[in-house]
Amino acid sequence: MNHPYRPLIYFVATGISFLVLALTGASWWLTALAFGGFTLGLIVTLVQSVFPQESEHRLAWWRARWNRRRRR
Repeated sequence: MNHPYRPLIYFVATGISFLVLALTGASWWLTALAFGGFTLGLIVTLVQSVFPQESEHRLAWWRARWNRRRRR
């Protein structure tokens, strides 16, 4: 079975490891800022992986969403 998000998992594990090593002994606000930036990057990646990126698929997705909302 092929896992398309396996490189993302490796990126996250490596990034967090280096971030922890780099911020050992740093002030709390610098650590919070660094982890906040890392978290924001993960959220953007997650949103891009959930929502379709090609135009015809995106149009079909929005049409299906709009029709579902109209039926409610």
